[in-house]
Amino acid sequence: MVKGLFTSWTGMANEQKRLDVVTNNLANAATVGYKKDGVTNQSFRNLLSYKIKDVSDNYTDKQIGKMSLGVKIGEVYTNYDQGSLRNTGNTFDFAIQGKGFFNVSSIDKNGNETVKYTRDGSFTMDQGGKVVDVNGNALIGEGGEITIPNDTANVKVDESGSIYADGVFVDKIKLTDFTDYSYLKKQGDSFYLAQDGATQLDSTATIQQGYTEQSNVNVVAEMANMIAITRAYEANQKVIQTIDGTLDLAVNSVGKV
Repeated sequence: MVKGLFTSWTGMANEQKRLDVVTNNLANAATVGYKKDGVTNQSFRNLLSYKIKDVSDNYTDKQIGKMSLGVKIGEVYTNYDQGSLRNTGNTFDFAIQGKGFFNVSSIDKNGNETVKYTRDGSFTMDQGGKVVDVNGNALIGEGGEITIPNDTANVKVDESGSIYADGVFVDKIKLTDFTDYSYLKKQGDSFYLAQDGATQLDSTATIQQGYTEQSNVNVVAEMANMIAITRAYEANQKVIQTIDGTLDLAVNSVGKV
């Protein structure tokens, strides 16, 4: 029975982790460029159980079967499916149609520069003419950080990512793709860092000016998952309560008979 307590506890801990992932997806359902996470489950390795020094068989160890050690989280993964595009009409809103990521330059408090990757194309132009995101990270083009003359009246970006200020070519937005997205590590809700072993590719995606890519979270599906997780958690909870009641009878009542 104590083994049953442990197995049910692993189930509850597993459902709690799944719930954390689902609630984070729901919290970012309106986050531009967000890619939802998913969870895989797997069981602990089964073990053989034995009778130790069985008196009915010359005090030898005797196999009586297999037992499961419960369940655990196998992997938390990211779903990189394309989100829907929303027309904003803003000059510096860009959406990627296809596979690839924007490159942004991030400076930490020690002055170290790091290139991050994102699908969030909500940018603006600062007072110096630099194209930046809401955190002040500079958008990177083929020629480095993209800067547009302050006196520009009209900015156009074609599908290839080429930027024109009043009809004059300025730079081309750099898009980067990867052969294997498992080498990308999420940082925050919309940024990714390339890990050791990541292989970059030139993206063949197109850019839509005046649009942003919405998250790929299906709110209805995530709510259904939350309900299923809650019911599984409650089922394991009832198992623990039942076993606890049985143990209470065994300890406090049977011994009195």
